[in-house]
Amino acid sequence: MSVKQPLFNSDTLVKEIVLQFPKAADYFKASKIDFCCGGAKPLREATDERGLEADAVIGDLYKLLEQYPVLEEDTAWNGASSEELISHIVDKHHRYLREELPLIGQNVTKVYRVHGGDSPHLAEVYRLFNQLKDELLEHTAKEETQDFPSILAYEQHGNEESLSALRESLGDLEEEHDAAGNILKQLRAVTGDFTPPEHACTTYRLTYARLEELEGMTFEHVHLENNILFPRYQ
Repeated sequence: MSVKQPLFNSDTLVKEIVLQFPKAADYFKASKIDFCCGGAKPLREATDERGLEADAVIGDLYKLLEQYPVLEEDTAWNGASSEELISHIVDKHHRYLREELPLIGQNVTKVYRVHGGDSPHLAEVYRLFNQLKDELLEHTAKEETQDFPSILAYEQHGNEESLSALRESLGDLEEEHDAAGNILKQLRAVTGDFTPPEHACTTYRLTYARLEELEGMTFEHVHLENNILFPRYQ
C-alpha cells in the first residue's frame, strides 16, 4: 500500500528528504551529498557545496519518486520503537562491521603489500582504513554496552537527570560519527572515488568495491542513529 507521497523543495533539510523518501539516499550517495552526518542543512546549501543546481536535483528526485513510490515499509523505521530500531542496528549494521571489517582489512593489507610500490597512495588507504576499523569497532562496542542500554533504561524509567546524561552521551556518539565520516571522505578522495587503476588485479578491484560498500553501509547506519533514533532524546 502506498503512503502519502513526500513533498520537498530546496529549503527542505537533506535528512528530512531521506526520512520521507528513503530511496533518495541512493541518489545522494551517488551525488556525494552527505545525508547523515551533514544532513541537517537545507538541500540548496548541500548542492551549493557540491557545485550542483538545487532545482536540477529536485527534478531528479521527483523523477526517482515516480519510479519508486514510497511504500509503508520504506518508512517503517521512522515509527518503530527505540527497542526495535536498536535491535535492527545491532543485528544488521554492527554485525556487518564485526564480520566485514576484518575481511576488508585482509584485502587492504594484501593490496598494499603487493602493489604499494607501484601505487604509493595505498599506504594512505592502509592507514586510513585501519584507523576507521579501530574507531568503528570501539564505537559499536560502546554503543552496545553503554549507550543503547542507557536509551532503553530511560524508556523504562527515565527522569530529567538521566535524560541530561543521555543527551551528553549521544552528542559524543554524533562526534564519533562525524570522525568516521571524515575518514570515509578521505578514503574516497585518495582512491579517486574508489576507482581502481586499469592495471588493478581482481583483489585490488574487490578491495575498492568492498570499501565503497562499507561507506554505503556506514551512511545508512549513521542515518538511522543521527536522524531517527537520537532526535527522540534531544
